Amino acid sequence: MGYIQDARENHVKKKVEEALRSKMKQKALKECDRYTAKYAECAAGKTLSLVWSCRRQAKELNDCLHQFTNDSVLEEMKKEYMLKQAKGSSRIQTA
Repeated sequence: MGYIQDARENHVKKKVEEALRSKMKQKALKECDRYTAKYAECAAGKTLSLVWSCRRQAKELNDCLHQFTNDSVLEEMKKEYMLKQAKGSSRIQTA
């Protein structure tokens, strides 16, 4: 019963979830900008060799992005959204 109750409490409309995912991705890219720049610098002028030449930078970027774009982060954002809904605020704020 606890699982069903949690699912109901965290249920949001598809459009809201898409907006929350978009916000989550934007935040991740902002937070991981340093790693993005390092990867882009490594990738400059490379084609196929990019795969093995920039493996370390790609892993660092992916690890950073994963910290900010995973299911637990999304669930936390849904909870925050639902709390704001309960308090009467219906707008998703972008920060």
